[in-house]
Amino acid sequence: MKYIETTLGNLLREKARTQPDREFLVYADRDLRFTYAEFDKRVDELAKGLLAIGLKKGDHVGIWATNVPDWNTILFAAARAGMVLVTVNTGYKLHELEYLVQQSDLTCLLIIDGFKDSDYVAMVNELVPELKTAPRGHLNSAKFPYLKSVVYIGPAKHRGMYNMAELLLLGQHTQDEELHAIEASLDANDVVNMQYTSGTTGFPKGVMLTHRNILNNGLGIGDNQRFTEKDIVCLPVPLFHCFGLVLGMMAIITHGATAAMLEWFDPLLVLATIQKERCTAVYGVPTMFIAELNHPMFKMFDTSSLRTGIMAGSPCPIEAMRQVIDLMHMKEVTICYGLTESSPVMTQTRYDDSLEVKVETVGRALPGVEVTIRNPETGEECPTGVHGEFCCRGYNTMKGYYKMEEATRLCIDEQGWLHSGDLGVKDEAGNFRVTGRIKDMIIRGGENVYPKEIEDYLYTMPGIKDVQVVGIASKRYGEEVGAFIILHTDIAMTEEDVRDFCRGQISRFKIPKYIFFVDSFPLTSSGKIQKYLLREIGFQKAQELGIGT
Repeated sequence: MKYIETTLGNLLREKARTQPDREFLVYADRDLRFTYAEFDKRVDELAKGLLAIGLKKGDHVGIWATNVPDWNTILFAAARAGMVLVTVNTGYKLHELEYLVQQSDLTCLLIIDGFKDSDYVAMVNELVPELKTAPRGHLNSAKFPYLKSVVYIGPAKHRGMYNMAELLLLGQHTQDEELHAIEASLDANDVVNMQYTSGTTGFPKGVMLTHRNILNNGLGIGDNQRFTEKDIVCLPVPLFHCFGLVLGMMAIITHGATAAMLEWFDPLLVLATIQKERCTAVYGVPTMFIAELNHPMFKMFDTSSLRTGIMAGSPCPIEAMRQVIDLMHMKEVTICYGLTESSPVMTQTRYDDSLEVKVETVGRALPGVEVTIRNPETGEECPTGVHGEFCCRGYNTMKGYYKMEEATRLCIDEQGWLHSGDLGVKDEAGNFRVTGRIKDMIIRGGENVYPKEIEDYLYTMPGIKDVQVVGIASKRYGEEVGAFIILHTDIAMTEEDVRDFCRGQISRFKIPKYIFFVDSFPLTSSGKIQKYLLREIGFQKAQELGIGT
């Protein structure tokens, strides 16, 4: 594999020079368009604007926003000015925001009004009361000693905050010399992005990713989709997460393609964008594709321009994958697997893999990435067909967790292997299967139960739309199998119907003791199912029903 050994800012300059009139960013719902040359100019102006308000090379700059049009401008401007962009989960509340701003040593935070039931402006003012009295750019916060500036992403004015128009205007009236000097000093191995893990086990950790990490991961991901400058990729997945930022934007820019953006996921808007822009690819977690396919207006839209895309985040039911291929014309759709610490993709299916490979596996290792399955106890590599822990090594390994050296050592061993905490197995063809997380594996009376195995079986039961299997605490067995099931519309089903479907087909100890019919699963802001919450909910429901374990 030939690696990209440049920075985000330099790569954008190169694309703006070689294909200036090619569209880079499109928002179809408002007909907002930037060519590579236009976007590059805006990035320059914002980078100089950030420097003009006192930010410096190496500063940590946070962004708390949905996929607004200037999200990507901020990403590339911070990179060009040698800063580290810290992405903030759009679902964060006050306590989570406070932890991130402190732990990451943010110098500047850029925000929008808010999202859903969260008022970002009000939360920042509550967290930083000094904001309303301090001169802009000279914040002196008792709680956050590094934080000096807050920027509102938009034209409105808020006390103590710059706004985007002001930064761009400052940049237009600032000379190029300082920015160019910083650019010349940057290296591909510099940290450019910091993303916080979900923190389901302990405190969230800031994953430090370099230009080299994410650009090369994007290159490999795009190559496996056969991207060229002619591709138009519909991106309804969040940019604060690796799915949008790396699988999306880095795959797009490394191939000179076009991003058709959505501020947030809306199935109708996805379908409209695909039709209007003649998109060749679309991304999403399985629940997004299911929402698009089941939308009552689905048949009104022309999706025949689609060729490929990515489905990731959780396993895809075979029927949903079949419909994505047949009804959405995505014959070359791919599946990706990885984690933030691996930049994030380790493995990916290929465009010409069979339907079975695309639903039963997560594909093969990306070029330049070593992937092995290792015994969690001994660290030795497992033979083909034997379950163990996913580990990887290569250009995609994170630089480490910010200010958490011990946690970094626990994640990356002395041989350079990054330990994922996920369980998997490799088959004879070199394809990998994910069988669960080490902490998700159910141990019932000494028997190891892999949730995905039971989920895959229950997906075949007529009437079941989606299912998640978790372990529920049991005094007698340690854990019992619990299944949360979403039914198709107008389907009636009982717990006993499910157990009857299992009897004689899967081992007795794998048959769910607890079966709960639900309307939805608890999700993270990036669309991943929060299994740890399902475990808690299942235990509470079992207690309430008097069938406690």
